[in-house]
Amino acid sequence: MKRIYLDHNATTGVDPPVLDAMLPFFSGDYGNASSIHTFGQRARAAVETAREQVAALLNARPQEIIFTSGGTESDNHAIFGVLEAEKSSNKHIITTSIEHEAVLNACQALEKQGVAVTYLPVSREGRIDLEGFRRAIRPETTLITVMHANNELGVVQPLAEIGRIAVEADVYFHTDAVQSVGKIPVDTKTFQLDLLSLSGHKLYAPKGIGALYIKGGTRLRQLLYGGHHQRGFRPGTENVPGIVGLGKAAELARLSLVEDAARIGAMRDELERGLLAQVPDSCANSSGAPRTPNTANITFPGIEGEALIIALDLKGLACSTGAACSSGAVEPSHVLTAIGLTAADARATIRFSLGRHTTEAEIAAALEIVPAAVAQLRELSPTYSKEAAAKP
Repeated sequence: MKRIYLDHNATTGVDPPVLDAMLPFFSGDYGNASSIHTFGQRARAAVETAREQVAALLNARPQEIIFTSGGTESDNHAIFGVLEAEKSSNKHIITTSIEHEAVLNACQALEKQGVAVTYLPVSREGRIDLEGFRRAIRPETTLITVMHANNELGVVQPLAEIGRIAVEADVYFHTDAVQSVGKIPVDTKTFQLDLLSLSGHKLYAPKGIGALYIKGGTRLRQLLYGGHHQRGFRPGTENVPGIVGLGKAAELARLSLVEDAARIGAMRDELERGLLAQVPDSCANSSGAPRTPNTANITFPGIEGEALIIALDLKGLACSTGAACSSGAVEPSHVLTAIGLTAADARATIRFSLGRHTTEAEIAAALEIVPAAVAQLRELSPTYSKEAAAKP
């Protein structure tokens, strides 16, 4: 069976050029990047090249890039680092109700320590209201953390406008850009960001590597203590192969971003149109909002999302019920309920996320597999039969 992978928001495969760039640093060039001998200096040179490559993708300076273990560490370092550097005992964070758990759980942990947190609601399309955001700012607001693109919906927030408001209020501004970097343009200067988190395995680099952009002059406490690596922000021997892979992936993304976005976006739209046309009562969530070009989030009333995932997997198609980190959770997606879906509809929602290597033939196959699987599950669903019968 030829398998079709439409779950790129969960993770991506390592691109062959990325793997080729990494391989020498597992064996021949295995030096510690902090050593002064030739082995070490070759590793150091590779790390600094990667830093330049990541910075170029973000329109940042290389010295503003710190390598981490991934998006979760970067989010935590940004949030806890800013709050712990703030000397005032009266602190306030503004975030949204649809953030990734790496941000939401960090904010909830700070609430237990006495930090006030405002969780901004979003519209039915998943976008925040800028006037409501402006009104949420207080004199004691310490940090604004708003994700760039949502992992379940693909919805893109207006970071340039948020950045202008943050500058006017003189408040630090962080974004979780894990789902946007490599898919759409991300410019730290245009967005007037102080901090940005990204993760390698979302853009064809390996798992276990990420980065945190820290604008020069940002007051940030380190979370880990050890050596003086990476200007003291992130001690520990650098993961040289992973860093090299992230750098190469960033370079590839910068060079192919416009072309990839157009091609992937066309296939996503084809998939979405086909599913809505073939599956009665289906609905594409947030389709009227700016979105990353690879993400479609579709509700199929009358089915259980996880049952559909299993049925599709048996047919060779991989997709997701939403956030991969919440797979198997009993509660419906907090993102989908935040945009107004009922618990039942949230559980009947599937995320399809395309990637660089997705083909038109795979989309055509998906348009045969998915409608048939939904129809089969609906035949077994007394709930859907009753809903359908009740309609005029």
